[in-house]
Amino acid sequence: MRKPSWWLAENGSADTVLWWVLIILICFGLVMVYSASTPVAQQETGNPFFFAERQLLFGILGLGVLYYFSRIELEFWERMTFPLMGISLIALLLVFLPFIGVSVNGSHRWINLLIVRLQPSELLKFALLLFMARYVVRKGELLGNFKEGLWPIFILLFVLGLLLLLQPDFGSFFMVVLITGILLFLGGLPMRYVLFTGIAAGSALGILAVSAPYRLARITSFSNPFADPYGAGFQLVQSLIAFGRGGIFGVGLGNGIMKYFYLPESYTDFILAVIGEELGMIGVWALIFLYAIASWRIYRIGRRAAAAGDAFFALFCYGTLIWFGGEAVMSMGVNLGALPTKGFALPLISYGGSALVFLCATLGVVLAVSRRYGPASKPVSASLEEAHG
Repeated sequence: MRKPSWWLAENGSADTVLWWVLIILICFGLVMVYSASTPVAQQETGNPFFFAERQLLFGILGLGVLYYFSRIELEFWERMTFPLMGISLIALLLVFLPFIGVSVNGSHRWINLLIVRLQPSELLKFALLLFMARYVVRKGELLGNFKEGLWPIFILLFVLGLLLLLQPDFGSFFMVVLITGILLFLGGLPMRYVLFTGIAAGSALGILAVSAPYRLARITSFSNPFADPYGAGFQLVQSLIAFGRGGIFGVGLGNGIMKYFYLPESYTDFILAVIGEELGMIGVWALIFLYAIASWRIYRIGRRAAAAGDAFFALFCYGTLIWFGGEAVMSMGVNLGALPTKGFALPLISYGGSALVFLCATLGVVLAVSRRYGPASKPVSASLEEAHG
């Protein structure tokens, strides 16, 4: 009897290099979350290992999801495109319901699942990759027709934007727009629409950014955070001090002091600053190197799928690269003062279960693509011969 398509159906060898880089990143993230969160965990819970223990559970779950999803038959995900998008939209609505949604510091971004909290925006990114890949493949010839090709996407972006900005989750909305725009461009969207969409999206994001005083303060303060070091520029100033203290070689793992209530969000959005303080620029550059390797392998796997004529999973891999690599670049840029202060987690490193598990799910599908079309290092011709038997 044939196994269901969701039960370890894909055979072949996954990309070994990508596998090991992802495992190293997850394990390194566990170490750094423990180091960065100990003081806060001790003060808030009385247990210095509180966040580290939870992240360990998330890491184990993430690795399990990474392996399992790397073995699921690829056709299963094409069939799950619309159900997952529907579940994502429902989940985005549930965050506003009493007793189900969880509000933290005025933000409604989580669903209470008793044991853990689910952040629907992370599920949305996974579902959006599948949805946009399928939409572009099916509507590719109509992308030049605004009414038939682009109007449904504008409606979707409006709905998603409304739900995300009501939370508010400005960072996730930015990533949704970025993924959608680039996948449409890769699918053949005419340049005139690319320019129009870019200007419209940029204007909308700009208006939203300056509509709230705290957002405007973040944007204006990042260019000169020392102008208001105890106000809008406080977080960035503390981050830059952490990098300055670390220098080239760092003060040693666990020996940083900025995590002792000097640097807010030290184990989430600003964990790179803790890495810079404790491991120095050597540690930061090593981390950048790992991200670069993983991003290159994802890109190569996408190219292999495209060469085999599988546009759906080629676009899915490229979208994963935008999510994984884009968030890494933006998080680093925020920590180093190159971008306005905004909440972007460092992929696979920062504390957070939903972000870790759903990104592992997405990367697991990429590994499944590499099982079918061959690892990124294998010549295209050899991979295609294997793919076609």
